[in-house]
Formats: sequence, C-alpha cells, structure tokens
Amino acid sequence: MIDTHTFLLALGIGNVAFAVLMAGYTWGGKPNPGLRLWMWARIGMGLSQLLGWMRPQGLALPPGIEGVGWIMAVSAEVAAYCLFFGFTRWGRLLLPITALSSAVVLAAGTMGASHGQLGTLVAGVVALFAAVMAWILLRPRRFSTRFAAGLRSASPLQLIIGVNDALFALAVAWSALGGITGDAPFGQGASHEFAYLMGYLLMIVNGFGFLLLCKQKDDAEMTRLATTDFLTGLPNRHAFLERAEQARLAAQRQRRPLALLMIDIDHFKQLNDRWGHASGDEALVVFARTARAVLREHETIGRLGGEEFALMMPGTGLEGAVQAAQRLRLAVREATVITSGPSYTMTVSIGVVVLDPNEDLSAALARADHALYAAKRDGRDRVEIGQPELRRA
Repeated sequence: MIDTHTFLLALGIGNVAFAVLMAGYTWGGKPNPGLRLWMWARIGMGLSQLLGWMRPQGLALPPGIEGVGWIMAVSAEVAAYCLFFGFTRWGRLLLPITALSSAVVLAAGTMGASHGQLGTLVAGVVALFAAVMAWILLRPRRFSTRFAAGLRSASPLQLIIGVNDALFALAVAWSALGGITGDAPFGQGASHEFAYLMGYLLMIVNGFGFLLLCKQKDDAEMTRLATTDFLTGLPNRHAFLERAEQARLAAQRQRRPLALLMIDIDHFKQLNDRWGHASGDEALVVFARTARAVLREHETIGRLGGEEFALMMPGTGLEGAVQAAQRLRLAVREATVITSGPSYTMTVSIGVVVLDPNEDLSAALARADHALYAAKRDGRDRVEIGQPELRRA
C-alpha cells in the first residue's frame, strides 16, 4: 500500500523543483510564453500538493481551496500546451470551464461537502483537462498546400507525453468513479493508488517532456534560420545546393530526369538605383511569392544571392521544364511591384537545362547559367535552353 500522505509531499516538492529547474534553464533566454505558463502550472500544482500534505497536520484552509489549486494548475498546463501549439482561441473555452468548475468546488465546500466528495469532484475536472492535453499532443496536424492536403502524425516525443497524459486521465477518472461507487479517492483503494502512481509518472514525463518539446522547437527554428533566406523565405544558397545534390543522386538512382533552371530578375540594379532598396526588396518578395504559387510541391526554388534564383524540378524533362519556365515568366510579368513611383512591371530571364546522366551539379549549374546569360543578351524577359554537356573523347 502506498503512503499517500508522504506521496503528496514527494509530488509537491518534485513539481516545485521542476519549475525552479526550468526557470534556471530559461534564464536570460528568449521569452517563451508557453514555457513560462507551464512553470507557473508546475508551481501551482506543487503548492496544492504541499497544502494537501499539510492539511492532516492541522493546517486550516477554507473548504475547496486545495481543489481549486489543482484545477487552476492543470488548467494552466493545458493553456501552456495551447500556446506552444499555436491555438489562438483556447481562452474562450478553457477559462469559462476553469472558472465554473472552481466556483462549483468552492460552493460545494461552503455547503459542507466532505473532503472525499470534493476530491471526487476535483478528480473529474482534472481527468477532463488531462484528456484535453492528451488530445492536443496526439491529434494529427492537418496541413494543406495548393496542390496537396493530408495529415501529419504526432512526433515520437509527443506520443510519449500524450500517452502518459491519457493514462493519467484514465487513472484519475477511475479514481473519481471509485469515489462515486464507494472507493473514495482519498482512501487506500486500488484506483487511488494507481492515480497517484500515474501522477508521479506525469510529473517526470511531462516535466522533462515539455522542456524537450521547447528545445525541439527552438532547434527547428535555428535550422530554419540557418537554411532560409530571411527576406524571401526561400531556401538559401547552401540549403538549395544541398537539396539539389540530393535530388541529382536520386535522379541517377531512379533513372529519372532532373531539370535545373537559373533565374535572374531583369534590370534589378536600375530598380534599386531609381526607387531605392526598399523597392528592390519588394520585388524579391513578390517574385518569391509568385514562384511559390506557380510551382508544384516537389519543386524547389532557392535564392542563390542578390536577384539570382535557381529552381530544380525532379522528374521533369526538357519540354516540361520549358513550359514551367514560361508559366513562371508570364506570372512574374503579371505581378505588381509597389515602388515609390509608378507600378513596376518586373520581368525575369531564365536558363533551362536537364542534367545529363552522371553530370555533376556544378557543371549543370554552369550550363544553366550560360543559358541565362544568353537570355539576357538576346533581350531579357525570355527563356533559353542550355547547350548539352560537352563530352570528351
């Protein structure tokens, strides 16, 4: 049998210690509202558990205060997950439920409900909130693009935390049901012991789990910043060349074509000189937005530097690549670039090649670049096909 009185002390100290540890970890770092709210939730839960430990030793508390502490702490943890995963309207539902359930517990305590009855009521609310946390973590994230839509499964870390939350919700719900049927949740029944064991596991798993989720998110953001052009949001030179090399190797293995396009905005220096660099930046952003709207999901366009871009099209032959280049060229002409003067009609020149078998990426880029130069030399706002790779005898 579990000494639940001592168990409450261990849970209370553990939750407060986790909150202090997270506060030290995040000290001086980038503000994280979700993590800050999670720390307050841990502190609230720990203090509520310490109050529960102190109650049998003569601590006089208004009826229901301990239960309200549990409800508010778990509600704050739900809110932390909502903030972390980007739910914007969580307060419309969570706050009224928290306020209503807290008021009911306080009213029940004022009307003379026993500690066991209050515990059963609080256990039901806590089970509901724990189930919500499990749903937030385990639900698939729907994503959509112009060309495809589907479901992305939760990450392994989310699965571990979410399953733990689900088990905790079941354990606390079982404990609440035991209180209704006679196995009081603050007694020594099996349901009560299981709920406390799952509460201890929840403290450990959620404690480290939420921190790891935040670290994963920060690492992903750092990777994104390191591989993404800050102005256009497209892959930068390093990221594009890395993906293009992977696509080249895949095309060789699968014996499928791979088209490569070099793209340059015409008269970009004149645009900067005449209307300023803000207009030049606007042109780059408009081009990137236009390109993303025209291209298919598996095609990748990146900014190599300045006004120069590159596009790779896996599984596309020369004819399809030229057609795609023409679509992009016409779409760019129709896009509007706002300047300090009149509207500016932006045009692009494009060089197109299809990689030869066993051709290096650098050689293909050079051929595409030569074709781009020919397009500019012959009048700009046009598409040119690169010469085949010269083969040595």
